[in-house]
Amino acid sequence: MKRLAILGSTGSIGQSTLSIVEQFPERYSVTALAAGRNVDEALAQAVHWRPKVVSVATAELADQLAARLREAGASGIDVAHGTEGTVACSTHADADFVVSAIVGVAGLEATHAAILAGKPVGLANKECMVAAGEILTAAARAGNVPILPIDSEHNAVHQCMRVGEHKEVRYIWLTASGGPFRQTPIEAFASISPEQALKHPTWVMGRRITIDSATMLNKGLEVIEACRLFDVPPSQVRVTVHPQSTVHSLVEYVDGSILAQISVTDMRLPILYALAYPERPASNLTFDLAALRHLDFDPPDFERFPCLRLAFEAAEKGGAHCIALNAADEVAVEAFLDRRIPFTGIADTIARVLADTPETHPATIAEVLAEDRQARERARALLN
Repeated sequence: MKRLAILGSTGSIGQSTLSIVEQFPERYSVTALAAGRNVDEALAQAVHWRPKVVSVATAELADQLAARLREAGASGIDVAHGTEGTVACSTHADADFVVSAIVGVAGLEATHAAILAGKPVGLANKECMVAAGEILTAAARAGNVPILPIDSEHNAVHQCMRVGEHKEVRYIWLTASGGPFRQTPIEAFASISPEQALKHPTWVMGRRITIDSATMLNKGLEVIEACRLFDVPPSQVRVTVHPQSTVHSLVEYVDGSILAQISVTDMRLPILYALAYPERPASNLTFDLAALRHLDFDPPDFERFPCLRLAFEAAEKGGAHCIALNAADEVAVEAFLDRRIPFTGIADTIARVLADTPETHPATIAEVLAEDRQARERARALLN
């Protein structure tokens, strides 16, 4: 029985993880839930799963949840809040495995604390690895703590790299759907609306990640994440546009062999892979090979998607540039969704923030968070 701490339990990854626990009750149980601001869902999850601790965003929400748990007769559940509460979940003595799925850098401290506590981590939060990957991977290596990717692309790479030595890898190929605008004329980009950008052709995701997919900044963040997770330079990571989203990623070996991971577009499969590693439990997540009738692979257009180019440049510099890339994008995407800047203003904002970012490498999580705040301030100043 593997006891789980789920950070971001009310989000899509958290709920998919709980569905895996439901499907495999003999393998997994729930010890801790970090739920953010959705008290209604946190209450329902806590009553159903009876974790040892549940955390929400603020003290006020924690008071509300504690009172409602008492009314529901759900005793014996500690209620925590804020960053301290999330850390309490990720480091709980009974937790055998931590699923890190809080969006943005909000889950960074808890993820780092889990690694320092020797807890294996299933990582579904690419922002943590982008902002502080150098620190997280160093801590994981020092403690011999596995970080297992849940992002579909990196999970696919992890699977493909199981069959060869690290030194035998020539390239990691990350596949990208190309989003809704891969064939849109460049001159029309300035007039793209939030409604158009939120219509992803393949995946149903949160608002920010959907916009990031439309600009291909999301794939740029994944390039940085791949460099950190698999200890390769940016020159060994390639991106290919694959509209069918059937091949989740590929690994090319020095002998010319290319291995691809193919599966249904269902996040429960990479979650199950991470939870069960190195085993592969039987599941009903089967794939219809008839879907392979037609597969396209095209090089990305850096003129059409300048955010991807900016991400590769940030990956080369590392440190503060990767932090600023993520922070500036989050601020710019919010401004675009609020109709304060055009679609093309997202890349413009990121480029200007990166131009003012020093080439430094924060050595602590506190320094990472300080650099993140400074980058956000620079981005907001540009947009005011």
